[in-house]
Amino acid sequence: MPTPPRPVENPRRQQIRREAARLFAARGFLGVGVDEIGKAVGISGPGLYRHFPGKDAMLADLLVGISERLLDEGRRRVAEAPDPRAALDSLLQGHIDFALDESALITLHDRELLHLPDTERHQVRSLQRQYVELWVGVARDTFPGLGEEARASVHAVFGLLNSTPHSATADRGAMALLLHRLALGALGAGAKVHPRT
Repeated sequence: MPTPPRPVENPRRQQIRREAARLFAARGFLGVGVDEIGKAVGISGPGLYRHFPGKDAMLADLLVGISERLLDEGRRRVAEAPDPRAALDSLLQGHIDFALDESALITLHDRELLHLPDTERHQVRSLQRQYVELWVGVARDTFPGLGEEARASVHAVFGLLNSTPHSATADRGAMALLLHRLALGALGAGAKVHPRT
């Protein structure tokens, strides 16, 4: 069943989310105040409460939201692909785009997940497990020799792609192609066989 489209969001809320992610990633969740986020988007700190109940809610919105988006987008890409190899290429492209364009969210997840309340942290972990299993299924279909190593291989590929904020170059296209080649090579090495075409 196709995923229903997400409702169009308030541009101010999107701006707040973007600036909060940037500031949290740069200085840490505990090192950023509501007033600073408000200043970054041109409204008073208390004015933010019309959009989010508080700083904790901003962090939860960012981390749960990106986990939902990755899973929904991944499912859509797999459903639309004509074969396993095309599905894997599409998953790779989607995650590479995320890694290159949303580096603040990767940093935020690595450093700040522990600051989420238990309910939201469990929600993020559940969404992530589903995303990993989606990849594992596609990787096994693409590389038939990838057995028990599939999950570890997928996690290794995520580590490779998510390290992009620390190594990205000015040439986005070249970096995207390099990451795609490296990720396919890592999965193929785990399988020790050529992919299905």
